[in-house]
Amino acid sequence: MSSFVHLHNHTHYSLLDGASRIEDLAETAKAFDMPAIAMTDHGNMFGAVEFYKTVTAAGLRPIIGCELYLAPGSRKEKRPVRSGDRLDRSAQTTHFVVLAKNATGYRNLMKLTSAGYLEGFYYKPRVDMELLEKHSEGLIATSACAKGPLANLVVDGQIDRARTKCGQLKEIFGSDFYLEIQDHGLEFDKTINNTMIDFSREFDLPIVATNDAHYLKRGDAPAQDVLVCIQTGKELNDPKRLRFATDSLYFKNAEEMSQLFGHVSGALANTVSIAESIEFEMEMGQFKFPHFPLPEGYDSADAYLHKLSFDGMEKRYDTVTPELKARLEYELGVISQMGYPSYFLIVEDIARFAAEQGIPLMTRGSGLGCMVAYVLGITNIDPIEYGLLFERFLNPERVSMPDIDIDLADRERDKVINYVVEKYGKNSVAQIITFGTMGAKAAIRDVGR
Repeated sequence: MSSFVHLHNHTHYSLLDGASRIEDLAETAKAFDMPAIAMTDHGNMFGAVEFYKTVTAAGLRPIIGCELYLAPGSRKEKRPVRSGDRLDRSAQTTHFVVLAKNATGYRNLMKLTSAGYLEGFYYKPRVDMELLEKHSEGLIATSACAKGPLANLVVDGQIDRARTKCGQLKEIFGSDFYLEIQDHGLEFDKTINNTMIDFSREFDLPIVATNDAHYLKRGDAPAQDVLVCIQTGKELNDPKRLRFATDSLYFKNAEEMSQLFGHVSGALANTVSIAESIEFEMEMGQFKFPHFPLPEGYDSADAYLHKLSFDGMEKRYDTVTPELKARLEYELGVISQMGYPSYFLIVEDIARFAAEQGIPLMTRGSGLGCMVAYVLGITNIDPIEYGLLFERFLNPERVSMPDIDIDLADRERDKVINYVVEKYGKNSVAQIITFGTMGAKAAIRDVGR
């Protein structure tokens, strides 16, 4: 078993910065005989579920984390601060790594990343010391890279300020705060590392060695450089563009890390200790629906859905034939068997609210094959008339969450979202994201711009 675990890794979810695919990271970690691997993407947890599934399937322990953006003061203060003719390093947004140790830590990690976008966004999703203190339980923290809150000050010669910040972070995280050392062959690495080792003795804090892995192999450095150019809208030959002055930000094996940090007591062993302390298991395959308030006289979502569906069938069809009744009973039986009555009641509620407000609504996708959706007024195409198959939407032989795609008039979309939030609670409602990926031709075109 490897004597080292990577705790600082950027996947392709560090958008236009990380050049490592999660599947490749998991395979490489397994090939290196590492028992675990961490994900610490910049400012987000976009890849958390994919990472957990992939790493677990590889037989490794997934460590879910994030390299947060830490505001210099309040996250709510959104302006650059200058000292003379230069940007004051003590007033720069810095990087800070947190890892979820358990379920409480994972929940706090989600709260931190969400607050970064909702409350602290200023070029980047930022948190502050107030949020760290409020949501520190269950988290392991490290001082991060050269852009970390300590290293950034050390590079600028502000050792006393770095010392003060170190004490503040220790007060928040206690023994779960680690001083991170890295060696990418950069001129300031030695200064940072020596100071972190000094702080380790002064504050009685553990040291942990990492590599700020943005790509899988050394040879991938040029590809990651191109990603950064696309992100910043710069050309490769621009002398003033952002660039990493090293090709060492790759996923090193334990021997390479030992050559760099074997002389630093505990730096490598602590990576394994951290991995062994992780006690988080993500709940997979469980659907949790918001509570649907049933009207008086109904004690189950099944009974109320049955009533609404048959009432709706009377309105939709001039003549209700035995075949129509049989089809509706069949679909309701499948929906009940798979545990989705509440889902249909909620979607019907949304569609009804839109109709009452005069908001144009259009449904698309395989849900058009569902007669229950049609009689509830969620869809407006009769699946019987057009011979659409219910099983393409919901199949009892293949358990999957029903997916009814609804398009709303853009100008009224927020009104519907606010209604859903108010009725079902903000903790039961979330926006989702769609990631655009590029094929070979599109990638070449984007690189050539």
